[in-house]
Amino acid sequence: MYEYAIAWDWVMFAVRWLHVITAIAWIGSSFYFVALDLGLKKHPDLPPGAHGEEWQVHGGGFYHIQKYLVAPAKMPEHLVWFKWESYATWLSGFGMLCLVYYAGADLYLIDPNVLNVSKPVAIAISLGSLAFGWIMYDLICKSPFGNDNTRLMVALYFILVVVAWGYTQLFTGRAAFLHLGAFTATIMSANVFFIIMPNQRIVVADLIAGRTPDPKYGKIAKQRSTHNNYLTLPVLFLMLSNHYPLAFGTEFNWIIASLVFLMGVTIRHYFNTTHAGTGNPTWTWLATALLFVIIMWLSTVPKVLTGETADATVSATQQPFVTAEAFPKVRDTIAGRCAMCHAREPGWEGIVTPPKGVMLETDAQIAAHAREIYLQAGRSHAMPPANVTQVSDEERKLFVAWYESAVSGEKTQ
Repeated sequence: MYEYAIAWDWVMFAVRWLHVITAIAWIGSSFYFVALDLGLKKHPDLPPGAHGEEWQVHGGGFYHIQKYLVAPAKMPEHLVWFKWESYATWLSGFGMLCLVYYAGADLYLIDPNVLNVSKPVAIAISLGSLAFGWIMYDLICKSPFGNDNTRLMVALYFILVVVAWGYTQLFTGRAAFLHLGAFTATIMSANVFFIIMPNQRIVVADLIAGRTPDPKYGKIAKQRSTHNNYLTLPVLFLMLSNHYPLAFGTEFNWIIASLVFLMGVTIRHYFNTTHAGTGNPTWTWLATALLFVIIMWLSTVPKVLTGETADATVSATQQPFVTAEAFPKVRDTIAGRCAMCHAREPGWEGIVTPPKGVMLETDAQIAAHAREIYLQAGRSHAMPPANVTQVSDEERKLFVAWYESAVSGEKTQ
């Protein structure tokens, strides 16, 4: 049974690696095409129907790129579709959501101090929120309200602020940030699947049939692509935030998340403006820095950590780890080697919050993180960093024997 923990950790590693690879591919192609679109040049010698062109040099070669607002007079034999980068990113991200937050719902998803619900209910809320987010967003975009892009973007931002606050009323701080990222990423990938790709297929079908495509399909697709462009950087921040408790685990975490979306806008505005050759808005960097300073301040005023249950009650699934014969020794070892950092108020100089929000001060907390202790301080030497508290080989063997005896039901030798 204990080998299952190792296999599970490697499965999570593989899915996370896949997620990173596909995300790089999606973000890279998205940023490239937005920059390309903004940098197109017009001149009288363009072919009929061409909107603009650009010459680029890369890898020792020259590239001549032309864009058609609708399509060329004759369809090329080979046409590359950019879609699987988006689909694979969302699918691998959803896989991580299942592996970490659904399989570990009692630890990472549910905080009884926020909303005391069962695992199935919490997972249903999670799934329902992702579906609801896309449906709501799509209906707003398709309504007459969505005809004004500026008005639409402002309204969508305020909706994201409300969603950020709402998630903090449902889940742990860590899960709230992750879900806000998943909420946004679902909209982005659904834009590709339900809007951008179908519109492109309609244009291609019209051309093959000899009909003149309606330019509205390209206009709609560009609107959704622009939304994706501005949402990308906040999503990256939210996906990385689970490593930083000061981001997700403070009282004003939902305001922090809201300001991150503004930072994404200021950063992308700079690059989009410079790529279009319409200016050099360096003020955006000052605005971004000020927003980040405000975020830093909000994370410490007041210093109230949330997102990890403070409940000292040992659950039924944690009971075997607490009743294991070796647990008293394990608890004493953790108190001497780990708890100076993994505490509500860490005593190690330079550490102001428990790393990743993990606290190991009570029996329930130690039992809840038994698998992480086993993998990171028993089976490997990942913790503590550089072995600064000098955990001995015998103590690491104790962690291993404790965990394996608890999951197998055998007594520790």
